[in-house]
Amino acid sequence: MSATTITIDPRDFRDVLGCCPTSVAVITAHHGDDRVGLVVGTFTSISLDPPLVGFFPGIGSSTWPRIASGGRFCANILSSEQAHICKTFTSKSDDKFADVMHGLSPGGLPLIDDIVAWVDCRIESVQQIGDHLLVVGAVEAMGQGTGQGQGTASPLVFLKGGYFATAAI
Repeated sequence: MSATTITIDPRDFRDVLGCCPTSVAVITAHHGDDRVGLVVGTFTSISLDPPLVGFFPGIGSSTWPRIASGGRFCANILSSEQAHICKTFTSKSDDKFADVMHGLSPGGLPLIDDIVAWVDCRIESVQQIGDHLLVVGAVEAMGQGTGQGQGTASPLVFLKGGYFATAAI
């Protein structure tokens, strides 16, 4: 039996998979005395027992190794009003936290104000899959919302190349 090679155009792949909305989260941590953050559109639950979550940073990310070095992260699920924060964390700014109001999670990691939810994790495993890494986090603490909304805000989603609000349920 011969193997068949199928060629998938990367642009077509992005267009088709872009029809599936994804959550937008900022993964935060400390690297020494520095606060670091990385935007992901791939944050997801993996397991209830034990409680595990995951996300997929690109292997070329310059921020991911700084997050990984501490062995812990906090996933900040952005609200529909926080597309500007997403843009801040995707910029090349030296201090992405300079104009972002935030406190600390129970684990001592940067926790962005007015988010929909947050999840504090210990890095359980990291595996390279294609041009991304699968980061699995063991959940140590979590909560709904920070600031005035306290879990009532709509989450920010990424769909077909843009950011949108979803209706809070």
